[in-house]
Amino acid sequence: MTMFYSKVIFEDSELEEDTKEKKPHGKMRYAAAMVKTDILKSLIIRGVKTEKLKGLLHEDTEGDKLRLFMIARKRSSLLKLWAIRVTYLILLCTIALQFKGLAHMLTPSFFKAHSASSLPPQRIYENNGYLMVSSNGGLNQMRAGICDMVTIARYLNVTLIIPELDNTSFWNDPSQFQDIFDVDYFINFLRDEVRILKELPPQKKQKVESESLYSMPPISWSNMTYYYEVILPRIKTYEVVHFTKTDARLANNGIPEEVQKLRCQVNYHALRFAPSIQQLAEKIVRILKERGPFLSLHLRYEMDMIAFSGCNEGCNREETEELTKMRYATLILEF
Repeated sequence: MTMFYSKVIFEDSELEEDTKEKKPHGKMRYAAAMVKTDILKSLIIRGVKTEKLKGLLHEDTEGDKLRLFMIARKRSSLLKLWAIRVTYLILLCTIALQFKGLAHMLTPSFFKAHSASSLPPQRIYENNGYLMVSSNGGLNQMRAGICDMVTIARYLNVTLIIPELDNTSFWNDPSQFQDIFDVDYFINFLRDEVRILKELPPQKKQKVESESLYSMPPISWSNMTYYYEVILPRIKTYEVVHFTKTDARLANNGIPEEVQKLRCQVNYHALRFAPSIQQLAEKIVRILKERGPFLSLHLRYEMDMIAFSGCNEGCNREETEELTKMRYATLILEF
């Protein structure tokens, strides 16, 4: 009994040491261990048999194992739950991306750049043919010519192909319409007036390449009667007509007010610079403003740049009359 008691005391001292080592893990665990030690001591003093005492210790060990097993099982369940949640989230994201790709394929191209509310309704008309143009002159002259060509295409009920810009008359510059102007904005802005395409439809393009393209220079200073009586029959005959120049000078020929309004709409609203040019211009202006007041001067500014636009928006009556006199004075000089 004495030997067993000393053995138990030794095991008890080890238990106390283990308890002290585990003390930092929590006050509750430390208190439980101390209670367990007191119970063992009382059992030994009262003469509990060795087999029974070992059984109690064995039962206590089995209880610890069961608690550890339950904790591990709980943690495993939590991990499985989180794995299911993550898998479900990935599945939802995949489905959303699939629907987004499907919607992108089914949505027309012009709706991708502009919302339906921002686009005017498309004008429906019987197409009389296709008009191709090569804009000539400097950038301002080409801009005025493009305004005329849009107006002519609108009132002849033909489809306009994006104009080709002159690269050889004044400077060797390979820039084309899409390099200088926002081509998609140009097409969409005018969709309620005239149909504009970036290139001929495949069948018409093949016909032009296999046969011949009817090209001609329109007579400058002509009014709308010339385009109705001379140009329209040729477009109906050849289906595709190519203007080799665009200096039509419509603004000087007594055109109806609605025709002139369309020219100005094209000039000041539809012809918007490409985003890269627009951003660079805004950056330059911002830097100049930060440095104080500044004056912008066009060294080759000619009076026909304003006069031949024919647009009097923002001008009073006297200014409008002055621009008109300037325009017709230039006309007399050229003749």
